[in-house]
This record gives sequence, structure tokens and C-alpha cells, in this order.
Amino acid sequence: MALRQILNNNHPVLRIPTQEVKKLNSAVQNLIDDMIETMHEAEGVGLAANQVGVSKSILVACPGQDQELVLINPRCEKAEGEELGIEGCLSVPGEYGQVLRYQKITVSALDREGKPVRIEVEGLPARIILHEMDHLAGVLFTDKAVRMIDPEELKSEQQSDEIKSEEQI
Repeated sequence: MALRQILNNNHPVLRIPTQEVKKLNSAVQNLIDDMIETMHEAEGVGLAANQVGVSKSILVACPGQDQELVLINPRCEKAEGEELGIEGCLSVPGEYGQVLRYQKITVSALDREGKPVRIEVEGLPARIILHEMDHLAGVLFTDKAVRMIDPEELKSEQQSDEIKSEEQI
């Protein structure tokens, strides 16, 4: 396994829709391992292959503790509800924005062994997968943000949430 460089938002590869993976081989498996390691090292919760310079339809996500997803050629089959949430991105460091996303989705894909999978997720896991699927389509969260948020504003919101949480204890 090896760490890969995460491309920044002005790199042209991030704006080109990725290609479908037609064959799972050792190079794809190595890429997946590298993506997982790179995502964790960068303290991210998701990563698309084109973010590390490979224009293939592969995403990895870590939507919860000790939970890793590998989705190859993902397709959203069903989506419902909408929710506004704050997002950031490993390819757009230091920037945050409010993005409207579906709250619950059903996605079909191949797992890392090439077996068809169908998953239904909601809340944060759905947001992470949709964010990464946008990357695979050449779209950044900044394209969809209804409002960009100043990092200082984000800090004050987080501090306010912490105070509210402490008050509830």
C-alpha cells in the first residue's frame, strides 16, 4: 500500500467524468488499498479515484467507526428526502459549504471482489456516498453549495453546538 497525492480543486482530472471499471485486477485492488490508506491518513471519510489522479469509477468511504465501503461503478437507484448539510472536501482544503443532498439513497455497485451489491443508507453515510459519486461525475461540492461558509463561522457554530451538548448533559 502507498499514500497517493490528493489532487486539488483546480486539477482538470477532477472535472472529467470517470470511466467504468470493466476488469478487476491487481492494479485495481492496489488502487483501492492505496485509496483507503490515503483517505485515513488525510482524516477523510470518503475518497474518489479521480481525487488521486485515476479516472476510474471507484469510491471508498468510511461512514462510521470500523466501517469501510468500497463501491465500484456505483449507481443511485432510489433517492428520497432532502437535507441541507455542511460539507468540506479533501480536494478543496479549508473550504466549507451548505449542500442540499438526498437524505436516503439506494445504491447498486460492485464490491471490491466484483460481486454486485445494493446498499440502502441514510443521513451522513448517504451524504458521503453522494459527495463521492459527484466526484466520479466531475462535480465538486462547491458547484452545488447553496452557500459557502467562512471557516471562522464554522468554528463558532461548532462551539455553539458543543455548548448546547454540554447543557443537555
